Amino acid sequence: MMTIVDYRAGNLTSVRLAFEYLGIPSQITSDPRRILAAERVVFPGVGAAGAAMRHIQELGLAPALQRVVGQGVPFLGMCLGAQIVLDSSEEDGDTDCLGLIRGHAVRFRHDRPEVKVPHMGWNRVTCVRAHPVLQGIDQEGEFYYVHSYYPDPVDPDHVIGRTEYEGIDFAAIIGRDNLLATQFHPEKSGRLGLRLLENFSQWNGRC
Repeated sequence: MMTIVDYRAGNLTSVRLAFEYLGIPSQITSDPRRILAAERVVFPGVGAAGAAMRHIQELGLAPALQRVVGQGVPFLGMCLGAQIVLDSSEEDGDTDCLGLIRGHAVRFRHDRPEVKVPHMGWNRVTCVRAHPVLQGIDQEGEFYYVHSYYPDPVDPDHVIGRTEYEGIDFAAIIGRDNLLATQFHPEKSGRLGLRLLENFSQWNGRC
């Protein structure tokens, strides 16, 4: 059973429908007890870091999310979910996040006014190291993005894939142990995104 975290935001329906298309049972919940009992946890991402962390704290989800990751439960973060797993985000005045991977989420900065932020649309992801959840996926496949901030882990070994946007090379996939997080939206990334979700559904959390 795939457990999708409801934190009063996020693209819950599209994530659930993607798993449904793959024939993978899922549940949407904001109950910390159900998250603690989960076989696999998905944290979908839409919205701003400040509001997301406020809702996470109000719902009592932070200890549950930290505990399941600490216990080795396979965990997948998407878009904002690749930022809130870090120590903090520049968004909303340096928001404290979950601290599951050391690092910060930083905003795109350009000197050229014609460069659009947020970064929206399809872009290539270059894998820099192998991972079971990326098995069978083109090493430079394209995925769908909508974001103004991106993860910047302290440890370069926590970067699994990278993307370049208007001269900025940033971490597109980060992870350690049983945690994997993508800055792009797998559920909106067509065939390759579905393959990633299917791989995650079979992953034992080891790499």
